[in-house]
Amino acid sequence: MRVEARGLTFEVRTGGPEGGDPVLLLHGFPQHGGEWDDVVPALHAAGLRTYAPDQRGYSPGARPAEVAAYRLPELVEDAAAVLDALGVEAAHVVGHDWGAVVAWGLAARHPERVRTLTAVSVPHPAAMSYALANDPRQKARSSYMVLFRQAGRAEKVLLALNAAALRKLLSGVGDAGRVARYAEPMREPGALTGALNWYRAMSGADLARTGPVAVPTTFVWSDRDVAIGRTAAEACASHVTGRYRFVALSGVTHWIPDEAPAPLAEAILARVRDLA
Repeated sequence: MRVEARGLTFEVRTGGPEGGDPVLLLHGFPQHGGEWDDVVPALHAAGLRTYAPDQRGYSPGARPAEVAAYRLPELVEDAAAVLDALGVEAAHVVGHDWGAVVAWGLAARHPERVRTLTAVSVPHPAAMSYALANDPRQKARSSYMVLFRQAGRAEKVLLALNAAALRKLLSGVGDAGRVARYAEPMREPGALTGALNWYRAMSGADLARTGPVAVPTTFVWSDRDVAIGRTAAEACASHVTGRYRFVALSGVTHWIPDEAPAPLAEAILARVRDLA
C-alpha cells in the first residue's frame, strides 16, 4: 500500500490479522521493507499486524534531493508520521541497521508512540559514539562511511561493473537471487543516492541528541557483524532506563533478518509479550 505522510509517498508492506497489535518494521541500508519477509510469518501467527515501509530515499515518492532532508530528526518524524497516516497511536517498533537508529530516535523522542523497541545490529547512538571514541577496532569497522559520504564517487564505486561492489557488500544476505532483490532497486536512477544521503546527512550532534530510552527494549546483535563490534554492543545497556534485554546471536553476520529470521522473530515476540 501507499501512505502519504509529510508531503511524501511511502510504499508500505502490510500483513497479519486486521486488528492485531501493530508492529512497525524499519529496514536498513541498502535494503527495503522486504528484508522482513522471513520474519513476519511468525509475527502474523502470533496475531500481530505488521507495517514495513520503504523509508525516505528508498520509496520513489519520498526521495528529496537535498542532503539535509535526510538528517536523523527528519527520519524519525517520518516514522511518527507514517504511524499517524496508518491510524496507529502506538506500535511495537523494530529496526535493523539504519532502521535501528531511527527506532532508537523514535523511542527516545516520542516514547508515547513506542510500546516496545527491538533494535537489531546497531546499538543506541550514544553507545556507538562511545565505541568510536574509545575502541580503535570500531573506528576501523566504521571506516567504510568515509566512502559512503563522498557524493558521486560512492555511487560510481558501488554501481560499477553491474553493481559488483554493492552485491559483494550484500553477500551475507544469502544466495544471488536474494542479493539481487536488494541490489537491483538501488540501480534505479536516484535510488542509491537517496540511500547514501542518510550517511551524508549524519552528524554527531544529531546522534548525541538521542536521549535515554525508557520503553521496554531488546537489542539483538550478532558476533560476526563486521560493522558493529562488541564494545558498542555492550555499551548499549547504559542508555536504556526501561526493561532491557541483550540478545547475542552466535555465528551470524550483520544481516540478521535475512540470515537468522527465526531467532530474531523469537526475540521480537519475547519483547512484545513481556511489557512488564
